[in-house]
Amino acid sequence: MKCSLCGSENRSTFARVESFGYPLVYYQCDNCGLIYQSLEESQAADPQFYRETYRKIYQADEEPSEKDLWVQEKRAEHLISIVQDQMNDLPERVLDIGASTGVLLNMMREKFGCKVFGVEPGDAYRAYASQIGIELFSSIETLIDSDAEKFNLISISHVLEHFADPVSELIKIKGELLDDEGCLLIEVPNFYAHDSYELAHLTCFTPHTLRELLNQAGFRVVFMKKHGIPRSELLNLYLTVLAKASLETEASEQVKKENLVGAKRKLGFLYRRLIQKLFPHKAWLPIAVIDEG
Repeated sequence: MKCSLCGSENRSTFARVESFGYPLVYYQCDNCGLIYQSLEESQAADPQFYRETYRKIYQADEEPSEKDLWVQEKRAEHLISIVQDQMNDLPERVLDIGASTGVLLNMMREKFGCKVFGVEPGDAYRAYASQIGIELFSSIETLIDSDAEKFNLISISHVLEHFADPVSELIKIKGELLDDEGCLLIEVPNFYAHDSYELAHLTCFTPHTLRELLNQAGFRVVFMKKHGIPRSELLNLYLTVLAKASLETEASEQVKKENLVGAKRKLGFLYRRLIQKLFPHKAWLPIAVIDEG
């Protein structure tokens, strides 16, 4: 199993945990510091996992839950505010990869008057989105095969950590789907504040490894934000990035190693426990959402 960021086969065991009754092993790449699951060992690396198992495990039901819809709505509001603040020209064509019920796409359509499309492997979620007139494809490959026009904005919110080969997927997205002047909007859990260890999380991202991964895929970061929206006012649970395609066709340099990842995570969780103790109502907002998503 090669590291999906730098390609090295040298790795060390970083953590052994359990998620939804499944034992998980997370490794650290000895060359670049990335934290990841082995694709040979992970149940979530099987493409059928998202079609048949994912929603049932995470929500006990294939249909969208009230919690899921609430989280999607709040995340969508935040992502839209970033697009408004950071993009010079508002998008005319938007693609959301991992679109779920189409909440983000529907809000962007209403806010920007743009054409919207999505990719979502879950049958029930595609059916939900179709009820509000949003076309969702079952896979990136199916969308590419449809000869769709390229997009000004492609969002990948809480999905990149699920990709088996994120660099290759981003290269494909850049070459086949993103307009030359378009933007990529990504949000992932922040390994230095979020629990991160979950069955479906094949990769754990820090600010450093997220930047390096985008660089290897031929993107440059133009904006990065650490935040807790919608779960916390004080904890930087998530990383949101806006990126554009680099002029170079290949990554310009080797991956820069991140050191002391374990120590940084321990320090981050010491801070998290302190904040939870001192400011419990701001650390975790009093909402109906129970689990950290």
